[in-house]
Amino acid sequence: MSHPLEGKVALVAGATRGAGRGIAVELGAAGATVYVTGRSTRARRSEYDRPETIEDTADLVTRAGGHGIAVPTDHLDPAQVRALVDRVTQEQGRLDVLVNDIWGGEKLFAWDSPVWEHDLDDGLRLLRLAVDTHAITSHHALPLLLRRPGGLVVEMTDGTADYNRDHYRASFFYDLAKTAVLRMAFSLGQELGTRGATAVALTPGWLRSEMMLDTFGVREDNWRDALERVPHFAISETPRYVGRAVAALAADPDVARFNGRSLSSGQLARVYGFTDLDGSRPDAWRYLPEVQDAGKPADTTGYR
Repeated sequence: MSHPLEGKVALVAGATRGAGRGIAVELGAAGATVYVTGRSTRARRSEYDRPETIEDTADLVTRAGGHGIAVPTDHLDPAQVRALVDRVTQEQGRLDVLVNDIWGGEKLFAWDSPVWEHDLDDGLRLLRLAVDTHAITSHHALPLLLRRPGGLVVEMTDGTADYNRDHYRASFFYDLAKTAVLRMAFSLGQELGTRGATAVALTPGWLRSEMMLDTFGVREDNWRDALERVPHFAISETPRYVGRAVAALAADPDVARFNGRSLSSGQLARVYGFTDLDGSRPDAWRYLPEVQDAGKPADTTGYR
């Protein structure tokens, strides 16, 4: 089926850029109506002060074949989230897919800075953006999602449960945030599974987001120019790759088999057979421990 999600309604919370945008677009390509939220709009930028906006994401969703609807929302504000869900309820009467991708913490953590040296206000703000937002959104959105059987909740994080269990992730606050989201998916799986819905944690690999490309001084069309400086960037993937993972999960009538589990884009590509935009299947969470962390030279043979 070219539009397996036609008639379905999705909410991608945190869809301004990066993985959230890629997910929203791929859900649209599968035919879904997609509500996209964030704090960066054409009228007002967030503290990121970047050009991407939720209106741009909504337009991309519609051009891909779905129906994109942009709703400015600060997911730390329960009243705004309640109003968002009320709007979805009034306009659609259903919610089939909830993607919790709210983040906003890139500028708030310091690499390899111990907790006693890390700016406390920044660390606590990071935790609120990464954890509280997901809890607030689930609290208000899940009653609507549970009105029909078969709903899907995707908690977006960085790293699989296996990888994060054995590896320290950048800083105390970053490590705690990303691990907490993994546990959120497990907990939601316990609460939703007996009520006819499914919750999973999902991580992309090394993501070629807009911010990552800017950091390396490249564009999507010449991203390989960064490999001379960062050879292991060869395993990277576009945001659309993890978007295809979410679309595949949402279209799978047997998605409950993954309830409560930690998943990755590369893992699901092998299950469902989708590829990244270039036709490859990068599997970063096998590559990182087996090649990069093992100190081997960059070589993606067998990993994409």
